[in-house]
Amino acid sequence: MSKKKNTNKKDTKFIFITGGVVSSLGKGIASSALGALLQARGYKVRLRKLDPYINVDPGTMNPFQHGEVFVTNDGAETDLDLGHYERYTGVAAKKTDNVTTGRVYSDVIAKERRGDYLGATVQVIPHITDAIKDFVLSDIEDEDFILCEIGGTVGDIEGLPFLEAIRQLGNELGDERALFIHLTLVPHLGFAGEIKTKPTQHSVKELLSLGIQPQMVLCRCDEALPIEAREKIALFCNLDLKNVISAQNADTIYAVPLVLHENGFDTQVCDHFGLDTSKKPDLSTWKKISDGILKPKNGAVKIGVVGKYIAVPDAYKSITEALVHAGIPNKVEIEIVWIDADGFSEGQLQEVDGILVPGGFGERGVEGKITAIKYARENKVPYFGICFGMQMAVIEAARNLAGLENAGSTEFGVCDHPVVSLMTEWMHGDKVEHRKKNDDMGGTMRLGSYPCSLEKNSKVRKIYGEELVYERHRHRYEINFDYRTNLQVVGMEFTGLSPDGRLPEIVEIKDHPWFIGVQFHPEFQSKPFDPHPLFVSFIEASVKNRG
Repeated sequence: MSKKKNTNKKDTKFIFITGGVVSSLGKGIASSALGALLQARGYKVRLRKLDPYINVDPGTMNPFQHGEVFVTNDGAETDLDLGHYERYTGVAAKKTDNVTTGRVYSDVIAKERRGDYLGATVQVIPHITDAIKDFVLSDIEDEDFILCEIGGTVGDIEGLPFLEAIRQLGNELGDERALFIHLTLVPHLGFAGEIKTKPTQHSVKELLSLGIQPQMVLCRCDEALPIEAREKIALFCNLDLKNVISAQNADTIYAVPLVLHENGFDTQVCDHFGLDTSKKPDLSTWKKISDGILKPKNGAVKIGVVGKYIAVPDAYKSITEALVHAGIPNKVEIEIVWIDADGFSEGQLQEVDGILVPGGFGERGVEGKITAIKYARENKVPYFGICFGMQMAVIEAARNLAGLENAGSTEFGVCDHPVVSLMTEWMHGDKVEHRKKNDDMGGTMRLGSYPCSLEKNSKVRKIYGEELVYERHRHRYEINFDYRTNLQVVGMEFTGLSPDGRLPEIVEIKDHPWFIGVQFHPEFQSKPFDPHPLFVSFIEASVKNRG
C-alpha cells in the first residue's frame, strides 16, 4: 500500500489517549490498534508513552510490580506498551518514544544546575510541562500521526503535569491537529442487570476539571454497548453520539482492530481531522491473523514456561505473544503451562511438548531452571533458552556433561568454575563499551541491537536463512569463553558469535531434536504478521514432539 507522505512537520497530527475509572483497561492495545487502523488507511504513524512514575525508566523495577521491560533497538529500557506498539504497527520504537516523570525531572534539574534557566525559579509550570511538550514534539520526521498514550488513570496525582502539558498542546495545536480520546470502563452489574455509565461520566468530569474536553470516549465493556447507554454518555459528556465508541471484549487482542473499525473508531478519528473516509481500510491481514489464532487446524501444543515471575504473566508479555505468533504459521493453538522455577514436579514437565526458560535476574529459581533444562536435554524435549535461559543451559551442560562441579555464574557469588561471568568490555559497532560491577545497574547492561554471526552448518543458520542477524540484548553477564573447549567436547556448540568472535550469542546441543539457547531476546522482534523464525521453528519442533 502506498503511503501518504507528510513532508511538513507542521502537518503532523497528535492524538492523546488517556484512561479513567480503573487501570488495566487496555490503553496500550487501543492505541496500538488505532495505529494499525490508520496504517491500513495509508498513513504513517508513531506511538509514544508518557509514564508518570518517578523511576527514570522501568529497567530497575521488579517485574512483579511493573511487568516486562521492553527493549528498543537503540538500547532504551521502556514500558511494555511499546512492545504492543511494535507488534501492531511494525514501527521500531526508539528512546524518544517513552519518557517518565523521573526522566523529565532529571533533565530539568540538570539544566537548572548548569544555569540554563538564567536564575529563574524552576517550577512545574512552565519548566516541567515545557519539558514534556518538548518530548511529545521531538524527533518527528514525516509521520502523519503521533499517538501519545498517557500512563496511569485520570485522578492520579503523579499524572497531573502530563495532563497539563497535553492540555497546553491541545490549545497550541488546535482541533485541526490535536484529538483527545478518553478510555473508560462501562461496567455491567450482574446483580442489578444494568450497564452503569456513571463511572464514565465522573471520569470525563475529572478531565474537564483539568481543562481537557475529550472529543471521543472509548468505552471498555463486556459486550457492545446498547444505543441507550451511548446516548446517555454522549449527553452527559458533551459529545456527539457517533464519538462514543464501544470497545467490547474481543476473542483475541489481534481482533481489536477489527472490532474498533466495525464500531467506527478510525472513521471518527479521520472525520475529526477532516480526512477522506470514503475508501475502506484493508484489514485482511488482521482478519487472517485472528482466524489463524482462533481457528487452528492442527489442534494445540503445550509449552512449559519455567520462570520465577509467573504470578504476573505480564512479566513475560513478549514471550507469550511471540509464542502465539509462532502458532499461526504452524496452525496450532498455543497452550502455555506456567511452571514455577521455585518448586515444581517432574510430572509438570512430562505434560508439555516443549520447554522454554526465559530471561531473568538473580539467584532465586536457578536450580529449578537447571533441573528443567536437564530434563529437556535428557528426554529430547525441544528446549528454548532465552538470555538467562541460555546461561543456565551452559551451566547445566558444564555440571552434568563436562563434569565441572560447582560450575555457576559470578552473578551469584564465587564458584569453582565461572562459566558465566561479567564481561568488562565489548565492541558495539566501531566503539568499545566498558562496564564495571559497581556501575549504576543500567550502566552495566548490554542493551539494544547487536549483530550476531551464524555458523554455516548450524541449525540456527538454517532457521534464519541468513549469515548475519541483529537481535536485542538486555543482560549483564556473558558466557565465559575460557570454557569453550570443555563444552564443545561434550556436544555443546557455539553457533552464533559476535562478529569479533569474543561474545557467544547462541548455543546448540548436538544429537538433540531442538536445543537452542540465545543470549539475546528474539521475542522483542516478533510480530503477528511476521513471527520470529526461532519461535516458529521451536513450535514446529514441539508439534513434532507432541506425536
